[in-house]
Amino acid sequence: MTSVRVLAAATIVAAAAALTGCSAGTGGSSAGPSAAPTTPAAAGASASPSAAPTAPVGTGPSAAPTPSGSSDALRSDRCTASALTASLAQGGAAAGSVMPSLVLTNTGPQRCTLQGFPGVSFVGDGTGTQIGAAGTFETSSPHGTVTLDPGKTAHAPLRIARAENYPAETCQPVPADGLRVYPPGSTEALFVATSGLTACRSTQVQLIFVQGLLPGS
Repeated sequence: MTSVRVLAAATIVAAAAALTGCSAGTGGSSAGPSAAPTTPAAAGASASPSAAPTAPVGTGPSAAPTPSGSSDALRSDRCTASALTASLAQGGAAAGSVMPSLVLTNTGPQRCTLQGFPGVSFVGDGTGTQIGAAGTFETSSPHGTVTLDPGKTAHAPLRIARAENYPAETCQPVPADGLRVYPPGSTEALFVATSGLTACRSTQVQLIFVQGLLPGS
């Protein structure tokens, strides 16, 4: 009987030890820092400030276009509209087009410069209202800086297609009173009276093509 009680007690002690070992091992593995889950803050920590996107190139003020096709609109010696007069010089002709030159003369007391393409459009209705589309710049033509002493001239070759080349319902033809001209870099315009030119009221028809300014007339 005594041996049976000793054996039973030994069995109980062994079972308790086994249960205690399992409980301690399980608690240790779950409480250790190496098993801690990654938090959202830790996951985002790799996004350092150096990975921030770079601003798009060319969106600053330097990328802004300059008025009337001029690349030096901010030059202090630029010719202003108040110091210029505009006229048309007769030129050649091509099939379905006339090719006059737009002449700008420095009527001011100071030397000044022009560079680029003058803005040109038809006006009419006796009110100076623009008719149709403004002229297209032929940017492949030479357009370097032209220096004008007082009384000197620069010219821009024009090609003006005849409105008669287009169906009347497409063109919507109307007589033009003349041309409105913006010197390069200027928001003030000059007027050149013309006769015998017909404009297209439709902006879908392009009649005027403008080359860059060159010295002389």
